[in-house]
Amino acid sequence: MTHKKLGYLTGEYPRASDTFIQREVAALRETGHEVVTCSIRTTGQEHLVGPEQREEHARTFKVLDAARNPVRLLKAHLRWMRAPGRYLSALKLAWQTAPKGIKGRLYNLIYFLEAGIVAKHLEDQGVEHLHNHIAKASCTVAMLVNALSNLPYSFTIHGPDIFFEPDHWRIDEKTKRASFVACISDYCRSQLMCFSEPDQWGKLHIVHCGVDPIRYELAPHTSEHLLFVGRLARVKGLPILFEALAELKDKFPNMRLTLVGDGPDRAALEAQVKEMGLNNVSFLGYRGQSEVADLLQTADAFVLPSFAEGVPVVLMEAMASGVPVVATRIAGIPELVDHGKTGFLVPPGDVASLTKAIRWTLEDNAQRKAMGEMGRDIVDFDFNAAREAGWLSTLIEAYGSGDTSLPKRRGLS
Repeated sequence: MTHKKLGYLTGEYPRASDTFIQREVAALRETGHEVVTCSIRTTGQEHLVGPEQREEHARTFKVLDAARNPVRLLKAHLRWMRAPGRYLSALKLAWQTAPKGIKGRLYNLIYFLEAGIVAKHLEDQGVEHLHNHIAKASCTVAMLVNALSNLPYSFTIHGPDIFFEPDHWRIDEKTKRASFVACISDYCRSQLMCFSEPDQWGKLHIVHCGVDPIRYELAPHTSEHLLFVGRLARVKGLPILFEALAELKDKFPNMRLTLVGDGPDRAALEAQVKEMGLNNVSFLGYRGQSEVADLLQTADAFVLPSFAEGVPVVLMEAMASGVPVVATRIAGIPELVDHGKTGFLVPPGDVASLTKAIRWTLEDNAQRKAMGEMGRDIVDFDFNAAREAGWLSTLIEAYGSGDTSLPKRRGLS
C-alpha cells in the first residue's frame, strides 16, 4: 500500500516540551508515510537537548526564515495569483477570520503571507495532505494553505487554553474546513463540540498523544524521590506542591523533588523554595527524552498539581515507567489516570488533598508497585504512540479517499 506524503506544520518544531509530536512523526514514517516537517518559528537552542531534536531541527522547513526573503515570498505568491479567484477568496478568508482590531487583522495578513510560502514548499515537495498540531496561529496558516492551494488539511486540538479564546482562534471555521479533527481526549472533543456545528461532530475523532513504552523500563522505586516535568509557569500549580512538601518533610526526611523544565516563573519558584527552606528541591531545566527516562527510573512518584491541562504526555511517560502518579482531577486527566489504581487524583489547588495523596503513595511500597504495573498496561494499550499514529494514518487515508464513516475512536464500531 502506498501511503500519502504528509506535511506537518506547528508553530515551533521540534521543542523539548513537545516530544509527543516528534514521536508521532517518527511513528508515521515507520507506518510508511514520508513526512515533511515545517515550523513557523525557528526553534531556540535551549530546546535542542538531544539527538532527536537536533536531527529533526536540521530537516525542518523554517517558514519565517523563508518568508523574510522578499524575492522568495513574491515568487510564492505569484504562483497562487495564477488562480486569481482562489487567491482573492483566500485573502478574504484571512480578513474575515482575523481577531478584532488592527493588530488582529495585521497578524492574519502575516499568516496569509506565510501560507503562500508553506503552500509552495509543500506543493514542490509533492505533499498530499497537511496536518497541524496546536490549533492556534499555525493552524490559521494551515487553513489558508488549504484555501490557496486546495491541499486538504487536518489538525490535532489539545487545549485547554485554546478553549479560553475559541472565537479569537476561529476554531469553528478551522473545523468546518478541515477534512477531520483529531481530539486528544473525549473531554477535548466535547469542548470543540461546544464551538462547532452539530453537522461537523462526526469528523471529530479521538487520537491520543502517545509514548513508546519500550523506551521506559520498570524499576524499583524506594528512594522517596518525587519528579515533576513541565513548564515552570503558574498554570502548573507548583507553589501548591511546595506547600505539600513542607507539610511532609518531617515524616519523610529523605524525600526530594526534582523539577525538569523551564519557563517564565523559574526565578520566582526558586526564590520561593529558598524562602521556605526546602533544601530538597532541584531545578534541572530542560532535559532530553533519554534523560527524562533515566530520571523516571529513580522516581517513586510523579506529581503534577496543574490547574489546567489537556492529557499530559509526561503522565504517560511516568506510567510507562511503572511510576504511580499524583495529579489533579481536571480536563482529560481522569481518562488516563484511574484514581486509586494507577495513582491518585486530587482537586486542583487543594494543599491538604495533595499532601495526603503524596503521603499515601510514598508510605506503601506494595501499593506503589501495583499501581505502576497497572499504569504501564494502560499506557501500552491506549496511549501507545505507534498505535495512535496508525489510527491517525487510517483517518488521513480514509478521508483522502472520501470515506467519512470511521468511528470516533479506533477499536469502536
